[in-house]
Amino acid sequence: MTTTSGSRPMDSDTGNRPPVTSQPQGALVVPSARSVPAVRSRRVRMTVQRVDPWTVLRLSFLLSLAVAAITVVAGLLLWGLLAAGGVFTSVDRTLEDVLGDGALTVTQYFGFGKVLSVSLLIAAIDVVLITALATIGAFLFNLATSVSGGLELTVTEE
Repeated sequence: MTTTSGSRPMDSDTGNRPPVTSQPQGALVVPSARSVPAVRSRRVRMTVQRVDPWTVLRLSFLLSLAVAAITVVAGLLLWGLLAAGGVFTSVDRTLEDVLGDGALTVTQYFGFGKVLSVSLLIAAIDVVLITALATIGAFLFNLATSVSGGLELTVTEE
């Protein structure tokens, strides 16, 4: 479009001026108070036919690391709360009263180092198991979808 000395631009192909509109170009149209905005939602049906096992392996490994960290922190917090509450000393006194001096003590088995070691061992086992099971699940999903045609989803965009 080219502009002439007038207030309206001219179409360069035909030389005609476009029709005059009641609002200037770029003006904001504000709906009246009575009008209800139309909500547009689009529904799309999709089919998931394949899941990449390598992607599932990486994602499940990262998520299992998060679960492992939560396991270690929860184990140490639980031990800290029990130690601060005096549960271990109370149980040790009770065992001493029942079994006599030099008998079994709970603090031998539930020291900070042992609780940390067991928490780390459980976390490492969880990382290996969660990662392996999720990857095997991806392979089984791919096998099942090759037979059944896939997993149909309906996605709504609002």
